[in-house]
Amino acid sequence: MKVMMRRNAAGVLSAYVAKKDLEEPVVAQEKPGLWGGTVTLANGWTLALPEMAEGTTLPITVEARKLAED
Repeated sequence: MKVMMRRNAAGVLSAYVAKKDLEEPVVAQEKPGLWGGTVTLANGWTLALPEMAEGTTLPITVEARKLAED
């Protein structure tokens, strides 16, 4: 699914999924550099993000994969 990753003025990282009209803050991330790992959103979704170069600027739309929910 296409996900826009962005950081607001307060520095909070969030994910926006246009098809679902959903924007949720990121509450946990697997890797400090964000890319190539998973992020957990406030609504409980876990998304696998693609590998990207370190220093990739936000906002950016990427193809993320939603992992199965427990």
